[in-house]
Amino acid sequence: MYVAVKGGESAIDAAHAWLDRERRGSTDQPVLDSGQIRAQLSLAVARVMAEGSLYDPDLAALAIKQARGDLIEAIFLIRAYRTTLPRLGASHPIDTTRMQVKRRVSATFKDVPGGQILGPTFDYTHRLLDFRLMADGELPVTGPADKASEPLETPHVLSFLDRDGLIEDARPDDTEPGDLTREPMELPADRGLRLQALARGDEGFLLGLAYSTQRGYARNHAFVGELRIGSVAVEMDIPELGFPIEIGEIELTECETVNQFKGSRTEPAQFTRGYGLTFGQTERKALSMALVDRALRWQELGEDDQGAPVQDQEFVLSHCDNIQATGFLEHIKLPHYVDFQAELELVRRLRAGTVEQEDAA
Repeated sequence: MYVAVKGGESAIDAAHAWLDRERRGSTDQPVLDSGQIRAQLSLAVARVMAEGSLYDPDLAALAIKQARGDLIEAIFLIRAYRTTLPRLGASHPIDTTRMQVKRRVSATFKDVPGGQILGPTFDYTHRLLDFRLMADGELPVTGPADKASEPLETPHVLSFLDRDGLIEDARPDDTEPGDLTREPMELPADRGLRLQALARGDEGFLLGLAYSTQRGYARNHAFVGELRIGSVAVEMDIPELGFPIEIGEIELTECETVNQFKGSRTEPAQFTRGYGLTFGQTERKALSMALVDRALRWQELGEDDQGAPVQDQEFVLSHCDNIQATGFLEHIKLPHYVDFQAELELVRRLRAGTVEQEDAA
């Protein structure tokens, strides 16, 4: 007879205490400050904010510390905290042409107006371990310091293709978009909802799907029209004032891709677009998002369904959320004694039936 294991409140309390000790680590080391995480692990902070759907670097750093560096657990903490916040209103749509850019590159136009800015990037590093970071703790800081300045008008690179009619229109749409954080997502979802889901989707999942498109699934080869990272002002209407005011700045990564030709007997050939926008410096995520966005647009662009997973919006949108995936996956660690007892009885009956058949033969 299978006997269920019994636990209790004291066991759970002991597990929590053990978790606290593991989180602290050796007391020979100074305690890790969340300010250090925010300042020195900024890419991890950006990912937690993006997939947690909450722009707050301090809380994201705290979540990373509390989660012992498990980013999905940190995202879970941020999502849970987000549900406790009051909703005061909606901001105006941000204007990324007014972004104070610290990185802006284009793979399609070399001499882009406003110039290309490499910014802080791993792209040209040798990917060799720098043991000076272990021996000395830090490296001499060189190069120009960040300087606050007024944002310059940096038009999107794809606007130059748009001016010549070489790329599909992307005109502003005043239709109020849906909000998947308030309403359950229904499929098929329009592009606005799809972009929302992708923006907080798991970076690794989207990276795998984007990679699949480059390997030939859905035949969605893309060029990076522009990738830009920087700060953007957020404005909001204040009813008491009667006019919008700037309530802060957020750092964003925006990616626009130029994709395969589109055309028909009635329309001239032109390029199509993919789009990605995320919190913080998360360029791998934004690039992946743009590739997946373009692949999901196959129906509206009149392309063939090639049966690729990245073209299946039910597959993509239902599985890209790492919090939902984690919850469903990890719940199998919790007690399933009754379910397993039923399965156990079934297996025993099947085995007994097999033995009887062999005896009868």
